[in-house]
Amino acid sequence: MLTTVLTSSHSRSLWLRPLRFLSGAALVALVSFVAACGGGGGSNNSNGNSSSSSGSSGSGGSAVPSPTQQPTAATAANTVGVVVNSGLTGTLPNIPTVSVTVCAAGTSTCQTVNNVQVDTASFGLRLLASALPNVLSSLSPVTANGGNLAECTAFADGYTWGTVRSADVKIGGETASGIPIQVIGDLSSSTVPSACAGFGNAQDTVQELGANGILGIGVAPYDTFGTYYSCPGNTNCVTATVTQTQLVANPVPRFGTDGNGVILEMAPVSDGGAPSATGTLVFGIGTQSNNAMNATQSFVTDSSGRLSSTFNGRTLQTFLDSGSNAIFFVDSALPQCGGNLGTFYCPSSTQSFSAALVSNNGATTGTATFNVANANALLGSGSNYAANNLAGQFGSAAALDLGLSFFYGRYVYYGMDMTASGGKAPYVAF
Repeated sequence: MLTTVLTSSHSRSLWLRPLRFLSGAALVALVSFVAACGGGGGSNNSNGNSSSSSGSSGSGGSAVPSPTQQPTAATAANTVGVVVNSGLTGTLPNIPTVSVTVCAAGTSTCQTVNNVQVDTASFGLRLLASALPNVLSSLSPVTANGGNLAECTAFADGYTWGTVRSADVKIGGETASGIPIQVIGDLSSSTVPSACAGFGNAQDTVQELGANGILGIGVAPYDTFGTYYSCPGNTNCVTATVTQTQLVANPVPRFGTDGNGVILEMAPVSDGGAPSATGTLVFGIGTQSNNAMNATQSFVTDSSGRLSSTFNGRTLQTFLDSGSNAIFFVDSALPQCGGNLGTFYCPSSTQSFSAALVSNNGATTGTATFNVANANALLGSGSNYAANNLAGQFGSAAALDLGLSFFYGRYVYYGMDMTASGGKAPYVAF
């Protein structure tokens, strides 16, 4: 997870923050805040697939037109509507959410959970226990080594801790039957392993998490980045070795016909920011009439969805991450906002940037172009929760995180990692 700055007030009510897995060379960046890919059918403007910029790679240039692709209607069974607005806390911009229905496996005991964040850089469904009052007791725990299985998952601004349970997961008209999910906050805080607590704050309430849960739909079919524990009697949790069938599972590969990938299609928003935004999450790529592969740029990634780029004269780990609420990168030439906006960028005029992207296998190259606007102008009024040009600096120059700002007006494709069964390698496209 990437972050920019952590203020001394540590106030959740004033945070902007990215949400994604801490894995490999992941970095941490938090930001406080006062008050508040191209391709795909339906495009009516070629800017959605812009592959050039007036600025050289990494260098700020004059602003370029923002992409303007319109999302597919969320009416088919393989779709679900996406909403960005003030959310449950009224403090976090650029948090895309959907509704998810969870059922006790094989039964009609179900509950629909709204305001679940869509995260294309994590893997698996994680829901707050407090969001499941009608079904929690019916969700069967997954067991290992004589105890209930629990997981610690590290994110940029803390960790999720809770049991792993089996559930049927329904999103739109798709169903993943009997998959392991994580229930956050259903175990006593006294059971949190010290290694887990070392990641920061427990993200076990709406105020801490900023949503009712996280829907991880990145390229990996299972979450292999978390640490799993066996908790006999829901106490004395010790590290456990688990089988693949016990890992928290990405629901998408379990959707049958439409399980080979997803397309996140966010509607364009004003370059000055907007109070809300909409989009469509489409399941399957090339499996239905509404999910044809029309991207102009496609890149093979590693198993967690990462590729590389040349940006600002450096080779960076790069990922397209809807779970990060801005584009995060280091550029010493860009002025930072300071004050309550911390290390968000506040240039005097909007500037364009481009990164030269390279597939993980080195076989494909392309360009990601984006604008960076003044964060104070975008967010300072406290009334805007959707911003397509929001960017900031995290504490390291090692990564380029193309967060939700990059997604507006684009179709961004994620091809599932199917190499275990002899299928395609994971990829992203726009």
